[in-house]
Amino acid sequence: MKLTNWIRFTWDLAKLPLIATKLPGHYEISPARAEDEAELRKVISRSFLLDPTWNPAMHEVIETVEPWLDHAFASANVVRLALRHGSRIIGASILTPDQTSENHLAPGPCVLMEYRNRGFGTRLLEQSLLTLRDSGVSQAAALTEENALVTKFLYTKFHGTTLPRLLSPLLAA
Repeated sequence: MKLTNWIRFTWDLAKLPLIATKLPGHYEISPARAEDEAELRKVISRSFLLDPTWNPAMHEVIETVEPWLDHAFASANVVRLALRHGSRIIGASILTPDQTSENHLAPGPCVLMEYRNRGFGTRLLEQSLLTLRDSGVSQAAALTEENALVTKFLYTKFHGTTLPRLLSPLLAA
């Protein structure tokens, strides 16, 4: 059995370093439309399902992520970003631009496996943090698993810092 430990990342959005890399011309990050919901859910689910980091506790992870998504798609307050390759959605980020939220990025930037390691996650996180900052959030937060790739390689690019776990650990059989 393996314990899946959730940790909280935070960013001071006033001190946000800009990566400022451009996306290739046929890629764009823009607000998602209402009709994109099914595709956004599919991208988010696939990004978790195909990532071996999450496999040991997938059932519990989905039970945690699904309520976040249900809230995100039911709320008029939430910002949904889509990373598009032409007309295809290949990445998604769901943002809660509420200063009092404990999880502004639920479930965090997600990119389909076949598009990873090309800087798309970096650009999607950068746009997410800038969007939160522009909406008046001064300190952004996200939850993730302590051994997840985003913990090691992505969230630290923007000087994210970790705080103690907020959720009780999930037990993976």
